Amino acid sequence: MVSDAAESWHRLLMRLYFARRMDALLERTMAEHPAVMLVGPRACGKTTTAAPIAASIVRLDRPREAEAFRADPDVALANLAEPVLIDEWQAVPGVLAAIKRAVDADPRPGRFLVTGSVRGDLDGETWPGTGRLVRIDMHPMTVGERQRLPALEPFLDRIVAHGSVASPREAPDLRGYLALAIAGGFPESALAASDRARERWAESYVDQLLTRDVAQIEGARDPARLRRYFEALALNSAGVVTDKTLADAAGIGAKTAAAYDRLLGNLLVHEATPAWTSNRLKRLARSPKRYLADASLLAAALRVDVEGVLRDGDLLGRVVDTFVASQLRAELELSRTRPRLFHLREEQGRHEVDLVAELGGRRVVGIEVKATSAPRAEDARHLAWLRESLGDRFTAGVVFHTGPRTFSLGDRLVAAPIATLWC
Repeated sequence: MVSDAAESWHRLLMRLYFARRMDALLERTMAEHPAVMLVGPRACGKTTTAAPIAASIVRLDRPREAEAFRADPDVALANLAEPVLIDEWQAVPGVLAAIKRAVDADPRPGRFLVTGSVRGDLDGETWPGTGRLVRIDMHPMTVGERQRLPALEPFLDRIVAHGSVASPREAPDLRGYLALAIAGGFPESALAASDRARERWAESYVDQLLTRDVAQIEGARDPARLRRYFEALALNSAGVVTDKTLADAAGIGAKTAAAYDRLLGNLLVHEATPAWTSNRLKRLARSPKRYLADASLLAAALRVDVEGVLRDGDLLGRVVDTFVASQLRAELELSRTRPRLFHLREEQGRHEVDLVAELGGRRVVGIEVKATSAPRAEDARHLAWLRESLGDRFTAGVVFHTGPRTFSLGDRLVAAPIATLWC
């Protein structure tokens, strides 16, 4: 009877679990290194992905478990079966120094797996993980993961290898793409029984983010002012916007806005995509392009649904751009071409490229995102300019669109449905 119950529970977990492209990478990295840190926004699936690898699990967001690690993290670690999963490390930051000491004493691979939803001091000079913990960035699910589709080679690897991609087997229309974007990539949202249930989950996520989660790294904040700033970020997601514009929109001072910007970046829900530079191109703007980490957060912050987005042309473009960027960002760790994402804009505003993927060997793929089902050569004019400016460094240019077919727009330029990212 116990065996039957355990088997039924296992089947239920497997039915609810969304396999992640990150699974194989995590297992491989654990087999090669003594300690691995998995970092991503809260509720993106880090613990669920990491738990099957672990022999022991410590959840530091539980006061009783955290207390032992606050008292003596070295002793608390010493008696645990390995691999040890330390979940939500930021609740007891001293645990990282204990892991460092354990790894220095015994550098066998596969000893520790650390997860957290706060960037915090990861880039600080005194962070104890340097040279000991290998970091892997995790993001909300892609559409392919959410729909449990067969895994494809990362899009950037495909476009570099072949210069184009096949038309998808199935492609949504614009309304369908917006529904996918607003549904988002958080696993708990994907299990919701209805669109309204997903909306409630996303709105609750934003509420907790702006009240409970901020306290763990920054102390008390004014939730009303922070919410206004988050809404200003949502309205400007996928845009190059000045700090002053955001501060004015939120009705707060410049110093407060800068603090809120760092705060939301540390919570991994706000991505500042840096500007791309090249010695072949002059007078490029240096300001970052700002994205919320998932389009569902944009919709939840602004309380809009598909119909609301369709009625607002500016918001429509921002939702689609944010959606495509999140799909690409989730593949970066998996790509053989080792890409980094940037954006490009001339200071005079004559040329602008939504995303520039710089690959190993200084090769470049330019990406434009258009909320149209019938892109024309005119939609690739900035990519054509980039191609002529870079010569052989320019590998390919892609115009993502909401139509059903892939087709050429010229030398090394291709129009591709957004759905080619997952099918």
